[in-house]
Amino acid sequence: MIMAYDQQNFMRTDCPLDKDLLGYQTWGLLHTMAAYYPDHPTPHQQRDMYNFFMLLAQFYPCATCARDFANLLRVRPPVTSSRRELGQWLCWIHNTVNRKLGKPIFDCALIDERWKDGWEDGSCDI
Repeated sequence: MIMAYDQQNFMRTDCPLDKDLLGYQTWGLLHTMAAYYPDHPTPHQQRDMYNFFMLLAQFYPCATCARDFANLLRVRPPVTSSRRELGQWLCWIHNTVNRKLGKPIFDCALIDERWKDGWEDGSCDI
């Protein structure tokens, strides 16, 4: 059997994701998807992205997380009219979850630097 390890943290990387790691990686995927969403999406793209989030709430592999996400979607459905609107909506959703979990709130003005362009200081250009 071959075991894979994260060299910095000495953690196995070939095991099922726990709830925290699943959440962290899911947020990264969702924010990156929003960052690369079109500025002027077609009606078909808008509908597909909306449906994606609705389906995610049904199939997310953490039952409590999925239920909480579905409740948030009822309160504030996905806004898919543009890249900016989707990014701001998702940042609101993420910050709502962070508040519930007692985690820091992210400045939604920084979503492009965090998930698309990289920080202005060039620290992502390694």
